[in-house]
Amino acid sequence: MRKTQLPSGEQLPVLGLGTWHMGERPEKRQDELDAIRCAIDNGMNLIDTAEMYGDGAAEELVGKALSGRRSDAFIVSKVLPHHATRRGTVTACENSLRRLGTDCLDLYLLHWPGAVPLDETLAAFDALLRAGKIRYWGVSNFDTPEMEELLALPGGNGVAANQVLYNLMRRGIEFDLAPWCRQRKLPIMAYSPLEQGRLLRDPALLRLAAQYSATPAQIALRWVLRDDLTIALPKAGTPGHVRELRNALDLPLSVQDLAALDRAFPPPDRKVPLEVI
Repeated sequence: MRKTQLPSGEQLPVLGLGTWHMGERPEKRQDELDAIRCAIDNGMNLIDTAEMYGDGAAEELVGKALSGRRSDAFIVSKVLPHHATRRGTVTACENSLRRLGTDCLDLYLLHWPGAVPLDETLAAFDALLRAGKIRYWGVSNFDTPEMEELLALPGGNGVAANQVLYNLMRRGIEFDLAPWCRQRKLPIMAYSPLEQGRLLRDPALLRLAAQYSATPAQIALRWVLRDDLTIALPKAGTPGHVRELRNALDLPLSVQDLAALDRAFPPPDRKVPLEVI
């Protein structure tokens, strides 16, 4: 598994597993448990979840899947903005820890910018760090101005990652946010790297998939992973889907392939608002 690293120097896989909409349907539960375990067995041991996902159901699923093997995984979860006061963040984290069946999160993110002043949330993150309840903190859905505001605050330079929407159809971050993060060696975590499947019928992807005897999902995911500071977090609800996505890392996309994808999905030539799903 290819690795990138946090600002601390800790190594992480460039391919993890997202869990949005997992844990919500009983008939899928066993497949989803097996998928999480399969991801860890195949080096995709970064597991991303959030208190928002299924009102905690995804965290509970992750906790069940990791029972007896917590040390094998790097767990990321998120606090909702309206919980992100100093006291509310601590309470939300403790609730996430209980659902996950662990005493420490590896990375805890503010899910998106909200009305609570950032310095309150940072104070809570600092308290959680000192208590040993989280190892790192970061943000999600922060555009460049929000990142600048964050770094201007006392302790803001402790941010470890920014998780944003990024895929072939959503390339706006390449104009300014991605270079800003790259300059500071701050990893971008790409959620919905397959645009929830909407990308997969595109003719350019279908042509490249046929050329490489691959699937369109593998081509789209490999494109996201062309950057050493980007971590992709696709959702996969079955072991077979996990293995399909894991094999995307083995595809040798050429300069010509990347140029063809640029023609089909042009990069931005101006600043656009950060997109979210």
